[in-house]
Amino acid sequence: MVSSRLRNPKVLVVGAGPAGLCGAIAVAETCGSGEDVLIVDEGIEPGGQLPKQTHKFFGHEGFYASTRGYEIGEKLVKRAKDLGVRFMLQSTVAGIYEDSVVVYDRVENKTLQMNPEYLLLATGASEKFLAFKNNTLPGIYGAGAVQTLMNQYKVLPGRSFLIVGAGNIGLIVAYQLLQAGADVKAIVEASSKVGGYIVHANKIKRMGVPILLNHTIVAALGTERVEGAVIAQVDANLQPLSGTERELVVDTICLAVGLQPTVELASQAGAKLAYIPELGGYVPLRDEDMRTTVPNVYVAGDLAGIEEATTAMIEGYIAGYNIAQRLTGIDLTEKISKMKQELIEFRRGPFSDKVRIGLSKMGLTFPAGGYRTEIQEDNGPVGKLRAVIECPQAIPCNPCETSCPSGAISVGGNINGIPHVDYSKCTGCGVCVMKCPGLAIFMIQEREDYSLVGIPYEMLPIPEKGTRVQLLNREGAHVADGEVEGVVINRREKTHIVYLRVPKGYESEVRYFRITKKEDVYVCRCEEITVEDVEAVIDSGITDYEELRRILRIGMGPCGGRTCRSVVLQILSKKTGLPIAEQELGAHRPPVVPLPFEAIINSQDLREETLEPSRRGEE
Repeated sequence: MVSSRLRNPKVLVVGAGPAGLCGAIAVAETCGSGEDVLIVDEGIEPGGQLPKQTHKFFGHEGFYASTRGYEIGEKLVKRAKDLGVRFMLQSTVAGIYEDSVVVYDRVENKTLQMNPEYLLLATGASEKFLAFKNNTLPGIYGAGAVQTLMNQYKVLPGRSFLIVGAGNIGLIVAYQLLQAGADVKAIVEASSKVGGYIVHANKIKRMGVPILLNHTIVAALGTERVEGAVIAQVDANLQPLSGTERELVVDTICLAVGLQPTVELASQAGAKLAYIPELGGYVPLRDEDMRTTVPNVYVAGDLAGIEEATTAMIEGYIAGYNIAQRLTGIDLTEKISKMKQELIEFRRGPFSDKVRIGLSKMGLTFPAGGYRTEIQEDNGPVGKLRAVIECPQAIPCNPCETSCPSGAISVGGNINGIPHVDYSKCTGCGVCVMKCPGLAIFMIQEREDYSLVGIPYEMLPIPEKGTRVQLLNREGAHVADGEVEGVVINRREKTHIVYLRVPKGYESEVRYFRITKKEDVYVCRCEEITVEDVEAVIDSGITDYEELRRILRIGMGPCGGRTCRSVVLQILSKKTGLPIAEQELGAHRPPVVPLPFEAIINSQDLREETLEPSRRGEE
């Protein structure tokens, strides 16, 4: 039996993502209890897209900057539950009618009719698709599906990937795939520029993944599943150029070509829609309070226009406080104004150009500018261990500024400003390196015989001091060899600093590294014993061939030691300094060739006189 409070909540929130959660929190905070607030969501856990986001978020600390997405989800869900907000998961709002809202409970396999006083629609967005030959082959996924499989269900859908789309989603998924051990062959982008943050693109490129601009996918290759992809350059109209096609061997194609607001429920509720491409397509018209053309229906998040998770949270709060104000009669003007000011500050930067244009089409204006655009040319005093920030783009983010214990970093007032370092204050602590969501800060120090470069690192395993590495530049090219000088491990943030010993003159070029994989060199192919295996046993104190054979089974395979005996003796000689001539050769045991057990079972004691003449060679 469903309680009347659950059946008829005063506020029904559709969608448990950042916008819906913040809206519910705002209402519950004001009312003193969340019992009148119900969140309905299709997922098996609340949080929307947040549970699959393993990267750190941009923005400022007030909205969880430098916190990983899944952790933000956990914090918001806990806050909502602590306030008493009710959740109905694995359920779908199937329709909004004149007299009721119908919810389908997939767990109980039944429908419920509700009559809320207010609706907050935070239904998010769906992924856009792309038309190309063989686009129905298994192995073609949307970016959201890849993240869900990989980050929520711990299933890697392939081993080698082509990413289509260089917006933030495509760049982030590429990085997460690399963290999971997959091979990302390339990212193709039809536009002439990267659509996502440059810092996201830079960390992908220095790991060796090419970003091919003015390129698109033409066809998927394969019969039963994806076995490759054909890509090509595009012309000014984004059409493939004949003769530029080339094939990539991949087993998975990940499409990250944009999002479109999920507007069906808003339309059913009677909200007027308008096609505004700058906001992602069709969106419900609404005012600055997030109220649609239907007085008791509010929207927030990607449904209101494709943007960032931070603005989704802010919009959720604005919608929630407005609903709470009307519901309770409490004056929340101050809180609402504060959140609106946050939106103004976030949307001043160049990345919000499209959003500002789109919002102006529904009569909402947001100012631009007022942030620092100058890139710092000074990289600090030579010889001092110091932070070098390579964040050349005005994006809404300031954890570097707020985390610096000495106040050496500033973004120049507005959160979109490009950060600068006051090197008279920088102590070389490296805190900013571990806090930067874009992994765009490096530690540099020139020493007498070599230079030190500190690299932000989020991969496993974490290299140890003394590890030999290949030093890579910003494009992922091998420019020199070096070694790990030391590692600062940050288990809480999970962004570590690997300090590299690099040749003098390379400190401004080296921005990543690759651990040189030690190839297995086999001594005994029969038993698959490597040089490393033999050397490890010798280093433990075993310097006798017979003992080595007993421990490692060297020479006990089909060849009987013909291949490996001499090689093992050479290794012993090299490791011990004892010439081969002075070492014990070891016994040559029968049989010298493998014998079938059947032959042994069928053995006969044949003596000379019992042999037939033909077997003795007699005529």
